[in-house]
Amino acid sequence: MNWSAVFQKVDEGYIGFVEELPGANTQAPTLDEARENLKEAIDLVLEANRTLAEESLAGQDVIRETLVTQPQRSELIWSAISRNMVVSSSAKEGITRFT
Repeated sequence: MNWSAVFQKVDEGYIGFVEELPGANTQAPTLDEARENLKEAIDLVLEANRTLAEESLAGQDVIRETLVTQPQRSELIWSAISRNMVVSSSAKEGITRFT
Protein backbone atom coordinates (compact mmCIF):
# COMPACT_ATOMS: atom_id res chain seq x y z
CA MET A 1 0.00 0.00 0.00
CA ASN A 2 1.17 3.51 -0.76
CA TRP A 3 0.66 6.42 1.60
CA SER A 4 0.52 10.17 0.92
CA ALA A 5 3.27 11.74 3.01
CA VAL A 6 3.18 15.52 3.41
CA PHE A 7 6.26 17.41 4.63
CA GLN A 8 6.59 21.05 5.55
CA LYS A 9 9.78 23.00 6.28
CA VAL A 10 9.67 24.75 9.66
CA ASP A 11 12.30 26.58 11.73
CA GLU A 12 13.20 23.40 13.63
CA GLY A 13 13.52 21.27 10.46
CA TYR A 14 10.57 19.39 8.97
CA ILE A 15 7.17 18.23 10.10
CA GLY A 16 5.39 15.43 8.30
CA PHE A 17 2.13 13.52 8.36
CA VAL A 18 0.24 10.88 6.41
CA GLU A 19 -2.98 12.16 4.84
CA GLU A 20 -4.76 8.80 5.02
CA LEU A 21 -3.76 7.86 8.57
CA PRO A 22 -4.63 10.26 11.40
CA GLY A 23 -2.06 10.10 14.17
CA ALA A 24 0.86 9.26 11.89
CA ASN A 25 2.98 12.38 12.15
CA THR A 26 6.53 13.40 12.99
CA GLN A 27 9.06 16.17 13.31
CA ALA A 28 12.79 15.96 12.58
CA PRO A 29 15.77 18.22 11.83
CA THR A 30 16.21 16.86 8.28
CA LEU A 31 13.85 15.70 5.55
CA ASP A 32 15.50 12.26 5.42
CA GLU A 33 15.01 11.80 9.17
CA ALA A 34 11.40 12.95 8.90
CA ARG A 35 10.79 10.37 6.16
CA GLU A 36 12.25 7.56 8.28
CA ASN A 37 10.38 8.71 11.39
CA LEU A 38 7.12 8.80 9.44
CA LYS A 39 7.58 5.19 8.33
CA GLU A 40 7.99 4.23 11.98
CA ALA A 41 4.95 6.32 12.95
CA ILE A 42 2.82 4.43 10.40
CA ASP A 43 3.90 1.11 11.91
CA LEU A 44 3.20 2.33 15.45
CA VAL A 45 -0.27 3.68 14.61
CA LEU A 46 -1.24 0.47 12.82
CA GLU A 47 0.07 -1.65 15.69
CA ALA A 48 -1.83 0.45 18.25
CA ASN A 49 -5.04 0.23 16.19
CA ARG A 50 -4.66 -3.56 15.95
CA THR A 51 -4.16 -3.85 19.72
CA LEU A 52 -7.20 -1.67 20.46
CA ALA A 53 -9.35 -3.68 18.05
CA GLU A 54 -8.21 -6.99 19.54
CA GLU A 55 -8.96 -5.75 23.07
CA SER A 56 -12.41 -4.48 22.13
CA LEU A 57 -13.27 -7.77 20.37
CA ALA A 58 -11.87 -10.11 23.03
CA GLY A 59 -14.23 -13.01 23.68
CA GLN A 60 -16.49 -12.16 20.72
CA ASP A 61 -17.18 -14.40 17.75
CA VAL A 62 -15.64 -12.54 14.79
CA ILE A 63 -14.18 -13.34 11.39
CA ARG A 64 -10.66 -12.04 10.90
CA GLU A 65 -9.09 -12.25 7.45
CA THR A 66 -6.45 -10.57 5.33
CA LEU A 67 -7.84 -7.97 2.95
CA VAL A 68 -5.72 -7.12 -0.08
CA THR A 69 -6.45 -3.91 -1.94
CA GLN A 70 -5.43 -2.97 -5.46
CA PRO A 71 -3.85 0.39 -6.20
CA GLN A 72 -6.37 2.95 -7.32
CA ARG A 73 -6.10 4.25 -10.86
CA SER A 74 -4.94 7.65 -9.57
CA GLU A 75 -2.10 5.94 -7.64
CA LEU A 76 -0.94 4.21 -10.82
CA ILE A 77 -0.98 7.46 -12.77
CA TRP A 78 0.91 9.42 -10.09
CA SER A 79 3.42 6.59 -9.75
CA ALA A 80 4.07 6.71 -13.48
CA ILE A 81 4.40 10.49 -13.47
CA SER A 82 6.83 10.37 -10.56
CA ARG A 83 9.03 8.02 -12.61
CA ASN A 84 9.04 10.59 -15.45
CA MET A 85 6.92 8.42 -17.69
CA VAL A 86 4.45 9.78 -20.20
CA VAL A 87 0.87 8.87 -19.42
CA SER A 88 -1.88 9.03 -21.99
CA SER A 89 -5.46 8.13 -21.23
CA SER A 90 -8.50 7.51 -23.37
CA ALA A 91 -11.65 8.01 -21.31
CA LYS A 92 -13.75 6.93 -24.27
CA GLU A 93 -12.10 3.50 -24.40
CA GLY A 94 -11.36 3.28 -20.66
CA ILE A 95 -7.70 2.55 -21.44
CA THR A 96 -4.66 4.03 -19.79
CA ARG A 97 -1.39 3.55 -21.66
CA PHE A 98 2.06 4.06 -20.11
CA THR A 99 4.78 4.80 -22.65
